[in-house]
Amino acid sequence: MPLDQTPPLNSLGFAKAPADTRVVVAMSGGVDSSVVAAMLSEEGYDVIGVTLQLYDHGAALAKKGACCAGIDIHDARRVAEEMGFPHYVLDYENIFQDAVIDEFADSYLNGATPVPCIRCNERVKFKDLLETARDLEADCMATGHYIQRKMGTEGPELHSAADASRDQSYFLFSTTAEQLDFLRFPLGHLPSKDDTRALAAKYGLSVAMKPDSQDICFVPNGDYAAVIRKLRPEAEGPGNIVDANGTVLARHDGIIHYTIGQRRGLGIGGLADPLYVVKLDADRKEVVVGPKSMLATRTVPVREINWLGDAPMMSRSEWPIAVKVRSTRPPRDAILRPISDTTAEVELLTPEQGVSPGQACVFYDPESSRIFGGGWIHKG
Repeated sequence: MPLDQTPPLNSLGFAKAPADTRVVVAMSGGVDSSVVAAMLSEEGYDVIGVTLQLYDHGAALAKKGACCAGIDIHDARRVAEEMGFPHYVLDYENIFQDAVIDEFADSYLNGATPVPCIRCNERVKFKDLLETARDLEADCMATGHYIQRKMGTEGPELHSAADASRDQSYFLFSTTAEQLDFLRFPLGHLPSKDDTRALAAKYGLSVAMKPDSQDICFVPNGDYAAVIRKLRPEAEGPGNIVDANGTVLARHDGIIHYTIGQRRGLGIGGLADPLYVVKLDADRKEVVVGPKSMLATRTVPVREINWLGDAPMMSRSEWPIAVKVRSTRPPRDAILRPISDTTAEVELLTPEQGVSPGQACVFYDPESSRIFGGGWIHKG
């Protein structure tokens, strides 16, 4: 090659051979991250697999259906052995407890509906683990998340996954521009999860047909209340279930058993129209219920905003955007009105039901697949 000719970019965007490109792969033990590691290893990259032990290993061994458990650490190690690249397990139990679990418990007790997977990505995987990857002199870190990183005129951009049903942008909105420069998401362009499993079969991976994780890793079977009882034994205090006027309708055993929008299990019978949980008052230990119409929200206060647009958020008084206020809902048209660099008010053009403090509000370009960041919904 002539001295003045730049080598072509490899599949990870570096102007050098794959063998000269070191990539740390965050391996959960599931099929997605395993396929990423196997794919990059087969392409000739210098792959190092890293798995995080995030909570009590012994207790995790008996739990299925969630990531990061003991069996998943074993599965990640096995994939590394099958593909012939080094694999390390890092004990992040204390970091995870401080950065994720404690805040989850406190938020829940304050009547919010937290999303700990976002905090885990933000404070553990894309912060501490990313720094570990840099310490290992990696050129980048790759994950099995279904999201896309595309190069724009101003640098790397975050885009929704090609398969909308697998898109994980809601859980990755807090990825900063600096982190995005270092991260790679090799599965984001795939049309469906079937393609991922086909790749796992092609590489002969033992996890090819492993079921997807469904639960939050430290919340077995989705039983939030059981976890809160263990973490905060004092939290299960009884109180009243009241209507919007403060009329007592029933008693409850603790607000930790309720979430905004909940209809079943209220213990209130004999009513013509169903009632829903519309508010949780932690200070008064009250569960406030009302008709479905009371769940409708048009104005959403947002803080701790991570902005990924090319121009500063404060450069305009209004931004026409689309937003997600729940991970399972499609983006809806809205107007973003900045208040400061990290706070804003979002006006939903069509009111949404069940908008809850503690959830994320993620910003999308209404004209493309690009993600403009997002923030956290608070009580205002």
